[in-house]
Amino acid sequence: MSQQLAVGIDIGGTNTVFGIVDRRGNILCDGKMSTKAHEEVTTYLSELHGHLSKLIDQVGGPANIKGIGVGAPNGNYYSGNIEYAPNLRWKGIIPLASMLQGLFNIPTHLTNDANAAAVGEMTYGAARGMKDFIMITLGTGVGSGIVANGQLIYGHDGFAGELGHVIVIPGGRLHPGTGAKGSLESYASATGVTNTAIEFLHNRPETESLLRNYPENEISSKVIFEAAQKGDPLAREVYAYTGKVLGEALANFVMFSSPEAIILFGGLTKAGDLIMKPVREHMEKNLLPIFQNKVKLLFSELKESDAAILGASALAWEMKD
Repeated sequence: MSQQLAVGIDIGGTNTVFGIVDRRGNILCDGKMSTKAHEEVTTYLSELHGHLSKLIDQVGGPANIKGIGVGAPNGNYYSGNIEYAPNLRWKGIIPLASMLQGLFNIPTHLTNDANAAAVGEMTYGAARGMKDFIMITLGTGVGSGIVANGQLIYGHDGFAGELGHVIVIPGGRLHPGTGAKGSLESYASATGVTNTAIEFLHNRPETESLLRNYPENEISSKVIFEAAQKGDPLAREVYAYTGKVLGEALANFVMFSSPEAIILFGGLTKAGDLIMKPVREHMEKNLLPIFQNKVKLLFSELKESDAAILGASALAWEMKD
């Protein structure tokens, strides 16, 4: 079994999930702990070391582990540092990969969470065998990873591929986290869908909607989805608009890197055709003829609850022996 296993760690602002994975993408054992409970990274790593050491012992010890992969907010693949992550309590530059490698004496790579998702999809999921694709994660925010010629695009500083922060509507909706106006994340995330619904409720007082039965602070992407499933016209219009904005953005991304596929992952994909039909329509409509009807729009094949661990673990297989 020597070195046929990898550790995957996904660091979120609230929780950290971790597990040990084999080459086929089976998670042999896993665990979870609080990220936000730790004001200092040293106490966080101490707890993580305790949990992971037990799991590594369960699978026969460090000799069976090829490497550790970490997905983290603002994770820099080149330096192994978390750099100024806005949603973590540890501020500034954290040399996380080297700290973990020192604790476990196992080679460690780190990247941001969306890039980890792309590597995971290429290793275990819908992008197996593909050399050119774009991964878009549609959750609380919009993340992305771009693979071209078989390689993840990191750019000169390790932060390339932030498609969620591309401006799609100049002077548009304010993104409170970045101060940008009109970024894709402001429209095509779960938060963006909620904001669109609230705007539509204000701007279209004549349109009947089940959403009017909720106080504004209780309207969520889940509530909007449930209303749309019941045929609510305003909720369906929210998805049509979101799909239009996302489809137009995807057309730009296609003409940039000519991918074989765009793979969508995250909570918004549960809306299925409600969002995918307008996405496909507006993507194709805005492509030059040489790009039309060539790009597959696919949903991730990774189980959502496992994807973070699988994506991070996939970094380990890229490590040189």
